[in-house]
Amino acid sequence: MLAHKLRADGLLMLTALIWGAAFVAQRMGMDHVGPFTFNAVRFALGALALAPLIWWMKNARRREGGGEGVSTGRIVRCGALAGCVLFAGAALQQVGIVHTTAGKAGFITGLYVVMVPLFGLALGNRAGLGTWIGALGAAVGLYLLSVNEDFTIAYGDVLELIGAVFWAGHVLLIGRLSPGMDGVDAVRLAATQFVVCSLFSLGAALAFEPVSLAGISAATVPILYGGLMSVGVAYTLQVVAQRDADPAHAAIILSLEAVFAAVAGYFLLGEVLALRALIGCGLMLGGMVLSQLRP
Repeated sequence: MLAHKLRADGLLMLTALIWGAAFVAQRMGMDHVGPFTFNAVRFALGALALAPLIWWMKNARRREGGGEGVSTGRIVRCGALAGCVLFAGAALQQVGIVHTTAGKAGFITGLYVVMVPLFGLALGNRAGLGTWIGALGAAVGLYLLSVNEDFTIAYGDVLELIGAVFWAGHVLLIGRLSPGMDGVDAVRLAATQFVVCSLFSLGAALAFEPVSLAGISAATVPILYGGLMSVGVAYTLQVVAQRDADPAHAAIILSLEAVFAAVAGYFLLGEVLALRALIGCGLMLGGMVLSQLRP
């Protein structure tokens, strides 16, 4: 049992590392294509990456006599709704990262961890003292990280913060849509929302950006990482790991995504945070962890 938990924690750590480095890939991809084009291709790749997993899981369910699961109609309806929210969060994040650093984008996006229990109050959920203290620490950290001495906040940071609201809403929405779904249905739901997000992103790209095969070809490496690794591989690792991981451990380990984003930004893009920003990052990470330790 202990070995299974350690293995799960290791897989979650790898997931956080992949997601953190994805902020660098997203930043590098913007040198060649627009944000909507980048999202359209990477979420399409993410959906394709899950197709073999869905096929394998459905066959395994049939062999075990597990039935057919949730109807395709319900998966499509739920996936369409979740995909709309996912599109909003992903679009704001991708446009925002053009105007901020990968490290800052990672930490600001990570605030959804604190927002989820706070927004849950509107749904009748309870929030403990740890959640409120964590939210206060994260808010102070955000101020130190993003608000300048003249009391202004960068445009990209604002977009990332609004995007974090949609990421939190997405978590709550999935929590409402997924009860009654087994593993394969959950992955089918994920793939469906990726397809919807990709289609919306493609529509926005055709409307607002120049779309060219040359640009997509030049951004091949960042797009492949964002689609196959960040969306396909990391999501699969998360699904596998969370079957054995303690929920609080999982949330805390995954929040390290922000730390990995800052480290990857430093080594791969040369991004350096000032002392004030580093203190803000520390407070934000502490708030995220505290909100999960004592929710």
